Amino acid sequence: MNTAIDDRSPTPAPSARAGDAAGGPVPPAPTDALPPSVGAFHYTRFAPRLPVLDSGVEPQRHPVVIAGGGPVGMALALGLANHGVRSVILEADDTVCVGSRAACISRRSLEIVERLGALPAFLAKGLPWSAGTSYYQTTEVFRFEMPTHAQQKLPPMINLEQYYIEQYLLDEITRRNAAEPGLIDIRWGTELTGFTQDDRGTTLRARNALGAYTLHAGWLAACDGGQSFVRKSLNLALEGTAYEGRYVIIDIELPSSYPTERRAWFDPPWNRGSTVLMHRQPDDIWRIDYQLRPGQSTEAALTPEAVTEFVQRHLDAIGEGHLPWKTVWTSVYRAGAMTLADYRHGRILFAGNAAHAMPIFGVRGLNSGFDDADNLAWKLAAVARGDSDAALLDSYSQERIAAFHINAEAAMRSTEFMSPPSRGFDLLREAALSLSERHRGIAQLINPRQTQAVRYDGSPLSSAGDDLGAGPRPGEVMGEQPLRAGHLTDHIGPRFTLLVLQPGEEVLPLPADLPVHVVTLGDAQCPPTTFEALGATAGAVYLLRPDGHVAARWRRPSGEQIGAAQQRAAARKVNA
Repeated sequence: MNTAIDDRSPTPAPSARAGDAAGGPVPPAPTDALPPSVGAFHYTRFAPRLPVLDSGVEPQRHPVVIAGGGPVGMALALGLANHGVRSVILEADDTVCVGSRAACISRRSLEIVERLGALPAFLAKGLPWSAGTSYYQTTEVFRFEMPTHAQQKLPPMINLEQYYIEQYLLDEITRRNAAEPGLIDIRWGTELTGFTQDDRGTTLRARNALGAYTLHAGWLAACDGGQSFVRKSLNLALEGTAYEGRYVIIDIELPSSYPTERRAWFDPPWNRGSTVLMHRQPDDIWRIDYQLRPGQSTEAALTPEAVTEFVQRHLDAIGEGHLPWKTVWTSVYRAGAMTLADYRHGRILFAGNAAHAMPIFGVRGLNSGFDDADNLAWKLAAVARGDSDAALLDSYSQERIAAFHINAEAAMRSTEFMSPPSRGFDLLREAALSLSERHRGIAQLINPRQTQAVRYDGSPLSSAGDDLGAGPRPGEVMGEQPLRAGHLTDHIGPRFTLLVLQPGEEVLPLPADLPVHVVTLGDAQCPPTTFEALGATAGAVYLLRPDGHVAARWRRPSGEQIGAAQQRAAARKVNA
């Protein structure tokens, strides 16, 4: 029997400190040492710098400043860049994140990443998966399969550590800046220390190792995570449900050949009264999450000795205890489903973990953050350019808070099963698990309910149209569909798009001066099954927003209907 091989890692594995349900784990304290490499990933330290200053003030006024250069902040900056809007990112750290943190990227998020230009790197490194198995003690009681088939462009899910996610977004920022210098100005090792706002914009105070300075921006986007400085400075609090259950997260390097899928053990003999999860990640990195039992000390569980003892016991139990392994990251997590009451406060907007906390079960954390950035980017760009009324940003808050509640409802059901909040829930779970092997209907209670695209039902940006009988309704995402060559999303970019579907020989009459990009697909491009799926066997027209959601749909719209729907969806100024 082998034990952990620690001599290959002279630097102790980084570890996040415990936080509350709203803020999440507290990142490791900064040190002068470069974080140790993990698998094939090697960290780079980025030097701080000062902009050109006049008496401590940066003369240039920026359209948008983004607090936080994690995946949500970088995704927002790239989304703004898609619309020609420059931004400044203030990132307090001087490297991409330490530790894998977020690790599962959904198909919907991959569609967003494609619009940002970083998809090839994500797919090249990420591990696709579509299934998972749950065990009660050692008996398999449930297996789920996410919908997937050979004609789909993207997998239902990939596993990819957050440091790779951030690095690949950073690589795309570098490419954008090479083509247009200064498009995204990311300032490493620079923290936001204060801010004020008025009707014209925001005044910010920033500081790094070289000095402090003042800068001005039209808008401030708070993407500064669960410990958000911006949120705390405004005395805002996340509201919702905080769970008592705690999970220790351990990433290990392990040369296992087990397939990429989600595994969950409930009340396993090697850790009675607990739940254990295991996921494969790139570079032979495996994530193990296990539930702390009531009375167990968080601090004691994170000691190297306790981590080594638990991991070895777990690997022995699943038949992989003979393999060499080492710890590369530890953390502790407490579930919470909490949100701000509003994501817009004057000229300050919140996104990602700064706006909400989501349980990890169903992988809705970073995936919700990507959806935030995708929703906000085109709206903030339109307002920053002066094309749209600032009221458009209220729809960002309305839509994403509604999405939070939809996601939270599913996540909370999963959380109450994965981490029962009371003895009553615990008894119900035990009963369901014990009956699941013989009664497969009961086994559905174990379903982890993975994240999926959310419909913005009742969005103020949607317009009434026609009932097509099939296909996405206003507020829903235009889902992927196979074409005779390629896929539907190959033709849909980050802009308003009029999708004209016309089977047969009929040509739908449309005016020539429409204020949107028009994509026309007929029999030569679409198989009959795609027309059927989109309710377009007799022809149909969809108006799509820059984030891929349907703004309106019709059989035979007039130019006036299309123009009115586009003006409503963009909150376009009459004189713009």
